[in-house]
Amino acid sequence: MKIAIDAMGGDHAPKEIVLGALKAVNHFDDLKITLIGDENKIIPYTDNHNSIEIIHTDEKITSDDEPVKAVRRKKNASLVLMANEVKSGRADACISAGNTGALMSAGLFVVGRIKGIDRPALSPTLPTVSGNGFLLLDVGANVEAKAQHLQQYGLMGSIYMEKVRQVKNPRVGLLNVGTEEGKGNDLTKKAFELLQQLPINFIGNVEARDLLNGVADVVVTDGFSGNIALKTVEGTALTMFSMIKDTFMTNTKTKIAAALVKKDLKGLKDKLDYSEYGGAALFGLAAPVIKAHGSSNQQAIFSAIQQTKNIVEKDVVGKIEAEIKTLQAATEEE
Repeated sequence: MKIAIDAMGGDHAPKEIVLGALKAVNHFDDLKITLIGDENKIIPYTDNHNSIEIIHTDEKITSDDEPVKAVRRKKNASLVLMANEVKSGRADACISAGNTGALMSAGLFVVGRIKGIDRPALSPTLPTVSGNGFLLLDVGANVEAKAQHLQQYGLMGSIYMEKVRQVKNPRVGLLNVGTEEGKGNDLTKKAFELLQQLPINFIGNVEARDLLNGVADVVVTDGFSGNIALKTVEGTALTMFSMIKDTFMTNTKTKIAAALVKKDLKGLKDKLDYSEYGGAALFGLAAPVIKAHGSSNQQAIFSAIQQTKNIVEKDVVGKIEAEIKTLQAATEEE
């Protein structure tokens, strides 16, 4: 298996990207990785590993670039060359911690969509109290969505959780302002009806306050609402730990208490750490495309590679394709 990685994308590129890749090829014997980026900056961290190949380019897409224009104009950017490796069949999947919009554009224009999927969904796994996590889609690939898009998100999310995360009969919920049937706007009401028609374990509407309690294994929403939910969860976690730290540093007594519970607090922080869950998959594309967090360290990159490897091995793209064909055939018969 070969995975292409944008070595120049992310806050800590290329060092952390390359170290994460090195950790992965040392861990998985059947894995080969192609790193795309500035060879002079990459080589010092590769340990000359024979399972790592480098494609040199000194062009990259930055966070300031306009995504669509950058993908079309910067043909030799590391992110674009990465996507081309997948399109050409030289790589089975790709990962970038760079510009999210540019990755989505490269996914659409270079890798291409699965036939029958109207729009791909950006789908991270977020932590839950149980530690199992839940898949949230979409979190920003499409700010505006139609009901049939949310139906497709539910199907794709269910397949991923069952085949990759090994969740038996995953519960799929629709993010809404109340749990009762009939709640919400025109989009959620229509999406509710369409999700009921799928061969999945649709449990109905779920509220944002219950997400981290593990109310569902897959939570479906439009990109606008999903992005707000994602940023709220991230911001709340960061603020909570900052407040806890400030409280424990108040005086000598609280500092002693902090020393006593340091290990337990570290365990809690790890439980909420996005890096343990990998990246956000762009479901609906013709090959696995993974968006790693912009601030990813080597552990986060390793987790994203592990996640990507599982998606390829479980043939998630092929299974989504087959289910979409079945759904379309059933719709045409009606």
